[in-house]
Amino acid sequence: MIRSRLMFVSAVLLIWLLSWPAAAAQYNYIDISNPFLRKTPIAVPIFKAAAQDPAAMEAAKAASALLEYYLDFTGYFSISDPGAFLEDPQLMDISGAGIRYRNWTAIGAELLVTGGVVIRDGDAEFELRLFDTVKEKMLVGKRYRGSPDDHRQVARRFCSEVVFAITGSRGFFDSKLAFVSNGSGHKEIYLCEFDGSNITRFTHHNSISLFPDWSSDGRWIAYTTYADKWPRIRIQHVRENRTARIDKPGLQVAPAWVPGKFELAASLSFSGDQEIYLLTGNGKVIKRLTGSMGIDVEPTWSPDGRRMAFVSKRSGNPQLYIYDSVSSRVQRLTFEGRYNTQPSWSPKGDRIAYSAMNNGVIDIFTINPEGGEPVQLTENQGSNEAPTWSPDGSLIAFSSTREGKSRLYVMTAYGTDQRRLLTLPGEQSNPKWSPNILNP
Repeated sequence: MIRSRLMFVSAVLLIWLLSWPAAAAQYNYIDISNPFLRKTPIAVPIFKAAAQDPAAMEAAKAASALLEYYLDFTGYFSISDPGAFLEDPQLMDISGAGIRYRNWTAIGAELLVTGGVVIRDGDAEFELRLFDTVKEKMLVGKRYRGSPDDHRQVARRFCSEVVFAITGSRGFFDSKLAFVSNGSGHKEIYLCEFDGSNITRFTHHNSISLFPDWSSDGRWIAYTTYADKWPRIRIQHVRENRTARIDKPGLQVAPAWVPGKFELAASLSFSGDQEIYLLTGNGKVIKRLTGSMGIDVEPTWSPDGRRMAFVSKRSGNPQLYIYDSVSSRVQRLTFEGRYNTQPSWSPKGDRIAYSAMNNGVIDIFTINPEGGEPVQLTENQGSNEAPTWSPDGSLIAFSSTREGKSRLYVMTAYGTDQRRLLTLPGEQSNPKWSPNILNP
């Protein structure tokens, strides 16, 4: 009974402690819309714990290290060197009453995180705060209760609070990625956390599975598989043994869920060439969305679900088009280059990322959905494909051959801070970022 109670408390991760007034969340310390973003220096000392409690010390070190890693992962912050600290974190008052702010501004730290861990009767209490060292005030204060092993969840929860206080956005710390890997000898779909950790295999078809896409609630993944020899779409629950299929002949490829609905678009060929249809989440055809002499594939929806970008060869070569679900009008979006594919609409609605062939090499670009000049994000680093946005629109995951084999990488929405996301046997491709989800 006691263990069950702790597991429940651990999952909920209580409690609000010293929440800064709501107005603080409206003040953006970092302008995330600025492509020339200056990273904000932040100090994350090792959290305090009683020296005579090894379990508390271990949880404190793990939580502070993970928080530092997650903050660095966002691309918003530069982490202050602990070797430059002018104070001993283990002797410092974490509540703010005795913080000597000038000792932190002197090393360039504009923000400071303090924390402490106490373990009583096997139950851990994590107390964390964020301070503005320049204005000498606290921005966020939280207390979380659970087990000592909850340091990862604590770090993610508090990192979300930090990013919200600084940018006004909750970030992507409850999100996952689906992707394709052939490390097993077959192309199967795998899942991982937003930072590439906790990798699990999702499909076991011993065939080719491609193009995963998450439903808005994170409970379903639709994908294309060759398990039945021909490409067919399966709609599979993430945690339960529940699957739906599309009862139509011909090719079935590249599903894309409609935001906020249990509906998806997909390219089907049962009526002739490949056209895009709207389907229920159970695989029933609602209506046909596109119709042209050239194939129409790879749909992606605007955040409000009113417009859909897709790839069509109706002009002779692959270009991006936008379909308006209200008027049913279709307009061409891309005009530069002869090969533009794999569109992905930003959750903010202001950009569409896509892959384009440039001088014989595929790179990633973004373009305004209303038209205009495309912006190139990758260059001179192998082939770069299949962009997908984090749920807050701040990062883009993609696949690249810059190290030889195709691997997954991540970069900011403006193409900076490009780094590898994970390493697995074989090759990885077709990443798809989930919405922010908690135990779907």
